[in-house]
Amino acid sequence: MAAAEVDWSERADIAERAVVRRHLRRVARVVPGTRIGRVRWPRPLPAPLAPWHYWWQAHLLDCLLDAQQRSPAQRRAHAITALVRGVHLRNAGSWLNRYYDDIAWLGLAVQRAGPLAGRSGPPALAAIMNRLDDGWTEGAGGGIWWRRDDDFKNAPANGPAAILLARDGQLAFAAAIADWMAETLVDPDSGLVQDGVRLASDGSIRAVEPYIYTYCQGVHLGACVELAERDGHQRFTDRAIAIVDAMTHRLADPRGVLPGSGGGDGGLFAGITARYLADAALRVPELAGPAARIVQAGALAVWNGRAEVRGRPVFSAEWGTPAFEPRRGVPEADLSVQLSGWMVLEAAARLQRSG
Repeated sequence: MAAAEVDWSERADIAERAVVRRHLRRVARVVPGTRIGRVRWPRPLPAPLAPWHYWWQAHLLDCLLDAQQRSPAQRRAHAITALVRGVHLRNAGSWLNRYYDDIAWLGLAVQRAGPLAGRSGPPALAAIMNRLDDGWTEGAGGGIWWRRDDDFKNAPANGPAAILLARDGQLAFAAAIADWMAETLVDPDSGLVQDGVRLASDGSIRAVEPYIYTYCQGVHLGACVELAERDGHQRFTDRAIAIVDAMTHRLADPRGVLPGSGGGDGGLFAGITARYLADAALRVPELAGPAARIVQAGALAVWNGRAEVRGRPVFSAEWGTPAFEPRRGVPEADLSVQLSGWMVLEAAARLQRSG
């Protein structure tokens, strides 16, 4: 079935119900007024306390916000508020951790939640914005660190930080980050965004990490689209067009399907990129066709490759191949992988609603 003939909102709703049913729980299974995302299903026994996977929870929150935008419901609004509370409680009463990329992702989701974040929203954003401001140094020409007390600056930290800061109205700071990414991380041969750079003690670049991860392209695109609209300089539109062209010809397969990156953190990569491709398709006229085609190809692949387990879909870690039934050691058991599949379906639904 062609993408245009599908009711993507219906499929996104099915994905939401599957993920919520399997993964959304009270903190410690008992704390009232809280929710948290169980990181694996089926749940291993005994359930480990670590790793915590703070940034997966930010994307679970973003997916719930996608669903609320698609089909507002009071029960979901309560779940969104409870999830924000749950993250704070599970993170030992703090909004922060060592990783600048993690906190930027949570900041984006909380900022987007607005009043649904409840009283948690303003203090969370204040803490996150202050920490991001501290993360910028002039070493390697600028940029924000990946984590505190490290020698690495990368796209996964700088991209979401630039998006968040632009949405907060801090356009000069956001533009400085986006310019640093374009000048330092974009490979001139492929046009794709490399992972990051490692710094020497004098602030010079001692090594480039040349890995091409899907979500590095997505966050670079997201920052460019945000600044193209809010700052208005043509360079941001030009960069957005260039990165979508590079993804089309050098990253996606011949069908337009983005590659997977396994389970764990990598399970989120393609879904994040689909989110920002949909944003680009709706906000940059030149990308209405090219960006939408990648989203639609991914959504079709995710849906057609799903497994059905107890009457609900399980999405593949590698969108171009069929999903495995979740079990120990299989990527499909990870919340990250299932969120990614849900994300691309919500992205396709958003495009369809916008005509």
